[in-house]
Amino acid sequence: MAENQIRLSQLIGYYGPGAMVDLPDRSVLVMGLDHWDQRSGAFRPIEELRLSRLLRLRLQDDNRLATSGDPQLRTPPLDLRDPRRVSPKIRATIFPRWFVCDTAPGDPPDRRRLVRFQQLEAPKRLDYRGDDGKRRRVSPIRFVCGCEDGHLQDVDWRRVVHQNAPGREGCQEPLWLEDGGTTGDPRQTRVYCECGASLSLNDLFQPGRLGQCRAEWPWIDNGRDPDGCRHMLRLLTRSATNTYFPQVTRVISLPASVDQLAELVRSVWSALQTCASVEDVKLARRFNPQVAATLEGYPDEEVWSRIAVMRRSDDQEDQAENPRLAEFAMLASGQPVIGTPTPDALLHAETLPRATWDPGNSPILKGIFSLVAVHRLREVACLYGFTRFEPAPVITEEFEDVGLAVRGAPLARNPTWLPAVEQFGEGLFLTLDRDALQGWRERPQVQERIAALGVGADRWLQQRRQRGENISDRAIRDQLRPEYLLAHSLAHALITEVAIDCGYPASSIRERIYISEGLGAAVPAVGILIYTASAGNQGTLGGLVEVSRRFAQVLENALERQRLCSGDPVCADHNPAAAADDRALHGAACHGCLVIAETSCEARNLFLDRALLIDTVGPSGVGFF
Repeated sequence: MAENQIRLSQLIGYYGPGAMVDLPDRSVLVMGLDHWDQRSGAFRPIEELRLSRLLRLRLQDDNRLATSGDPQLRTPPLDLRDPRRVSPKIRATIFPRWFVCDTAPGDPPDRRRLVRFQQLEAPKRLDYRGDDGKRRRVSPIRFVCGCEDGHLQDVDWRRVVHQNAPGREGCQEPLWLEDGGTTGDPRQTRVYCECGASLSLNDLFQPGRLGQCRAEWPWIDNGRDPDGCRHMLRLLTRSATNTYFPQVTRVISLPASVDQLAELVRSVWSALQTCASVEDVKLARRFNPQVAATLEGYPDEEVWSRIAVMRRSDDQEDQAENPRLAEFAMLASGQPVIGTPTPDALLHAETLPRATWDPGNSPILKGIFSLVAVHRLREVACLYGFTRFEPAPVITEEFEDVGLAVRGAPLARNPTWLPAVEQFGEGLFLTLDRDALQGWRERPQVQERIAALGVGADRWLQQRRQRGENISDRAIRDQLRPEYLLAHSLAHALITEVAIDCGYPASSIRERIYISEGLGAAVPAVGILIYTASAGNQGTLGGLVEVSRRFAQVLENALERQRLCSGDPVCADHNPAAAADDRALHGAACHGCLVIAETSCEARNLFLDRALLIDTVGPSGVGFF
């Protein structure tokens, strides 16, 4: 049925392999890549060399990739009637396989029978006929179990109910679910066996109550993880958000000449690695014929920009393929026209003259160095794994620090390709003024505020380690930098205001934060990309680009909106050091001011503080603007 179909972008996200999906009469588990139709013509390959190389570098020692070369990126099977939708040629299996019967006339109130899938009436298996001859409609049970490594299985209801009833381990009497209230609270819900054994669902949240994880992969041929599992099972509410955290990486495609330049620079790196300025590049061309021939046609400024990116690390291949650094070097190059102004271009942007977006020399715009109108961009998003219970801590380059708190689960047993989707859209790219950043960082009030946020981060790490998680400081190191906290907070404020101004849904606008050290700079260069990209109509109407013409007013309105929150003074006075869990990772930020849709944020709405933007009713003298 058309209303049950999902879009490609949803499949490369919350409905990928290993995810449970609620249908009108069923709950199903999306099967792994081995069960996706991959015959010729069923899918379309996506060419994005930078992303393929990055995935190979990051996953080559992981069990989520079985090829030693660059993985191929493919779309999910396409619906030929609508290429934006997923084909029905993706298999799913019934999960969970325990069901709860509806009550029938004469049944005890608030007491419903628990049955297995094989006990349901064939062929549709939507009803259960009991010994009394009555037909009862069934629905999937709300609870399953799994572990932090992504494993998933049904709760062994017979075992857990009879666990504290010696001698009844093999009992096959009927099981019943009894609701003691109308809220669905586990403390008011019990599972009974007709032999007399019973269990409160609240007891299943006790550590170790469900037993050892059996390392099951029901989305991969009902197989098991060959590495086994050391975790104990934990209860999962089937429709809860913590049942599936997709691990997706995104890149903004660059013009082909940018990647070609990276390859050329790498080929003559021995002659260019000592260059410290554009003048040195000119000298290298003059006195080294090989360099001159290799780099013919590329301006010295572009070559130097690429060298600066690659010199940040001794691993040139890793840095050259770092999506963020390459994108930042391109968008912040200052060129009047970036890319090509053609309808099929991967990237077309325009560095706007300051008189266009700051005609009145507004004081509030002194902290903005440049503004780029991105008329067209292509975003490629790739799903490479998932976690349960806890999202993997994110570090630089949008890849989790493997082995920190959770281990990502694979999409297939031996995957050689990964599902991806390309989307086209538009956006705004702005850079912050380095001198203004340096002056802001040197203020005593700012240093005190950053220190307070650091205390909250230390508390967050301590809480995680007390729960037994093997998590390192790398999980949050980069996001705790003053520049990132400022840029991230500004991006959220702009997304909210831009959505109001141009009419795009706020959930369709995304952020991308760039922090580039540069060579010999006291403070890093900071860039913010606000963009929308979709396989549908959103992102193709030019609304974001038009915002650049009135950017001064949009920024002023965005900052004024952050001055006072509906949650003040509680929001403004939030103390990270006294907060628990993820609230320890942000300052003045809540759903009334900076928190936006999870799909729009690259850091799960953490590392935010509107006090860093503008003075609030709380701390003063901290605002950048």
